[in-house]
Amino acid sequence: MVDVANAQAVATAAAPVASNSALAGVISFAPFIIIMILFYFLMIYPQNKERKKKEEALNAIQRGDRILTRGGIYGTVADIKEQMLIVKISENVKVEMDKSFVEMVIKA
Repeated sequence: MVDVANAQAVATAAAPVASNSALAGVISFAPFIIIMILFYFLMIYPQNKERKKKEEALNAIQRGDRILTRGGIYGTVADIKEQMLIVKISENVKVEMDKSFVEMVIKA
């Protein structure tokens, strides 16, 4: 015969051990979670903020603005065609370039 009282005592004694082991599992992941949160706030968040700032500057480009290209060439925006800019580099020299190649906008 199986002792029912003894089986219940064993089952209730095992229950807290299971919850302690689940808590231990969560605690073991705590350093990983903290590192991921730090990584987000130190690396990803500032990059997203900078990207949005640059995107706003590119969308606000107007004729006459002075720009610096990724290639290091300064020029003045002569005309805008959707994603293309016509940039005046010097007297009688105009080039077409994509907006994404603008590194910095210097407002006129």
